[in-house]
Amino acid sequence: MPFELLFPRSLEEAWTLLEQGAPGSSMAMAGGTDLLLAMDFRRFAPERVVSLARLPLDTVEFGEKEVRIGSTVPLRTIELDPRVRKALPALSEALAEVGSVQLRHRATLGGNVVRASASSDLLPPLVAMDCRLTISSRKGRRSLPLDEFVEGSWRTKLQPGELVEDLRIPSPLPGAYRWQRVRPANDISQVGVAVVRQPPHDGSSAPDWRIVAGGTSPRVQRLRGSESALLSPWPSEEEIAEAAKRAAQEARFATDLRAAEEYRRKLLEALVRSGIESTLERLREGGGR
Repeated sequence: MPFELLFPRSLEEAWTLLEQGAPGSSMAMAGGTDLLLAMDFRRFAPERVVSLARLPLDTVEFGEKEVRIGSTVPLRTIELDPRVRKALPALSEALAEVGSVQLRHRATLGGNVVRASASSDLLPPLVAMDCRLTISSRKGRRSLPLDEFVEGSWRTKLQPGELVEDLRIPSPLPGAYRWQRVRPANDISQVGVAVVRQPPHDGSSAPDWRIVAGGTSPRVQRLRGSESALLSPWPSEEEIAEAAKRAAQEARFATDLRAAEEYRRKLLEALVRSGIESTLERLREGGGR
């Protein structure tokens, strides 16, 4: 189907273009690696594709307690940023596993979260790190936790006329990302697990562990039962084993062409254990408490 490709040079112009026509007739494009393929397969047939490439949304900014990543920053740029590697190791590890190097030069973080793939390697660490999105339109701006934003594959709370401006992540956050797939490159993870140790919340002296799984069901899952097994800043081997066991018990699983439920359950238990151990190792190396 023919469509009009537009390159607005300001947010105001982009918002106006995205409001044109019936819902779905105007769509925003960041890198285009998923959207153009979906259009080729007739999943979408917009009349207008509004490219965000010329908008000022392509910077990574480190504040005192937060990292702000513009929605059109290429994944490869974030992956190679030494500040991201140091402050957000779980995200850095996940970025390195997305597709190929060529694809990561084109694909963007904003496009990835709007795609909202159940098997995304980036959603688990972002959810575990309490990532929030800045969403804007001509009506104004709003901030929304990523875990609330994503509803399912290609389904989010983005409204007509809105676009994602940036992603904001508390920093620094020790963690790790672990995955398993049939082929190491250019494949989709059968299971991906992000483990992040958040600082204490609500005056508690204990850190707040976050364990999030992807690839196991239509939506990423935060595994709260598994998290509750980690009662101390430095969990024992028994606590780690219990957390991994609970993860396999509480997670929802799907059987598809990439893996059966039983296999995914075993993978999840092993990956949760590995993620916790890797996070603790990083904390020891960095003098974490």
